[in-house]
Amino acid sequence: MSTSTLSVAAPFRSPLETFVACAHEMLDPATPEAVRRRAEPRLLAVLPMLQALGVFELFTLRDTALRRLVQDELEARRTGHG
Repeated sequence: MSTSTLSVAAPFRSPLETFVACAHEMLDPATPEAVRRRAEPRLLAVLPMLQALGVFELFTLRDTALRRLVQDELEARRTGHG
């Protein structure tokens, strides 16, 4: 599945589709930095919905940097620092 297929510009995506599309864009070394910066807040915005669905209890993010970003953001939201 290519990132062009998953472009975050497409409207009406589910939270999981948005997360996956943004993660692909952020992790693809060919993605321009400006696109990465636009994808990150979209990815972070859907985390509470994915957490409520239990996604992070079922799946482990293999990319260390992405996993740390998600963990840090969820912890910040949990403690009110996000």
